[in-house]
Amino acid sequence: MSAADVCRVADVPEQGALQVTVDGLAIAIVRSDGEIYAILDRCSHADVALSEGDVEDGAIECWLHGSAFDLQTGKALSLPATEPVPVYAVTIDGSGDDARVLIDPSVTIPTR
Repeated sequence: MSAADVCRVADVPEQGALQVTVDGLAIAIVRSDGEIYAILDRCSHADVALSEGDVEDGAIECWLHGSAFDLQTGKALSLPATEPVPVYAVTIDGSGDDARVLIDPSVTIPTR
């Protein structure tokens, strides 16, 4: 699969997440400290949407039990989650408010 155009950069909250669906897969497009990331929108512990959680310091926190995940690697940073969540490469096409966020959900970034 090639990269999918999922939203405008301006659609992503300044410090938060937006859920998009690509080929039936829920993905959270997240902005933290000015950077944009793409992570599977499911907590590996409780199977709830991460896009509804808080975003801070390069991590997203599950709203249900507080597990946090690194946005660059998907690594679980706090219990009760112990398993990582897949993350996807992001490409920004264009500049300014009209820039587009592109992701390819068939290409995951390996957990470090």
